[in-house]
Amino acid sequence: MIRYVLAAMLLAAAGAAPAQLTPPPGSPPVKRIEPSKVILVGDSTTAVIGGWGPAFCADHVTSFLACVNLARGGRSSGNYRWEGSWDVARNEMRVSGYRRTWVLIQFGHNDQPGKPGRSTDLATGFPENLRRYVREVRALGATPILVTPLTRRIFEGGTLVDDLAPWAAATRQVAAELKVPLLDLHADSRAAVQALGPTVSQMFAQLPAGTQATGPAAAPVATEVQVQPLATPKLSFDNTHLGKAGAAFFATIVTKELAEAVPEMRPLLVP
Repeated sequence: MIRYVLAAMLLAAAGAAPAQLTPPPGSPPVKRIEPSKVILVGDSTTAVIGGWGPAFCADHVTSFLACVNLARGGRSSGNYRWEGSWDVARNEMRVSGYRRTWVLIQFGHNDQPGKPGRSTDLATGFPENLRRYVREVRALGATPILVTPLTRRIFEGGTLVDDLAPWAAATRQVAAELKVPLLDLHADSRAAVQALGPTVSQMFAQLPAGTQATGPAAAPVATEVQVQPLATPKLSFDNTHLGKAGAAFFATIVTKELAEAVPEMRPLLVP
């Protein structure tokens, strides 16, 4: 069925009138519009299916700000570069036609010790990685913005465990040193989660406590065309990743911080 629909669409397009490439006579002068762009770089707490990035791109930018989420799960400030993801981000910065390009950079979760192939040294590797990202963004004519890592939601005795504090501090230090706009998402998310407490803050998780992800009941059956299964997200209940409610909540915080830290972006942001 799909191939017949596509064939009909192609035949209709072939018989259509050529596109009008210029305004009709008598039209008022056309003002060329150059949109801006924001690129998100980071780990799963920014990425799709687990982070605040999708809600930010979907609900907090106007049509004059292209939002490209290049954050990837399991990445640190080190392996994001080592695997080539940073090369993809740099290519996005080179794309012409945009008035301004901003790059939000958030790492820390996977830079922590005990993560083979990902961990970086807090005293040297992590801050130097951030410095290098900043320098390379500026060299391409874009504007870097550093983001401290989103807090985890782990409590002991009713008090939030601040295990990412050293990485947040290192990010603040690099931002101050290189005069980079800073979004202190760690401080604001920590305050919000602590205020809500261990039970209420569970609403931010991907799945309710005590549940696990389940796959499709049965594989799709091929008919006249080859049917490929769609990707299945790996969802879980944990105290790091975000579901839709968590993504919406923290994307709103990011938007507020961004409007304050980078005033020229305010007309492009939706609260």
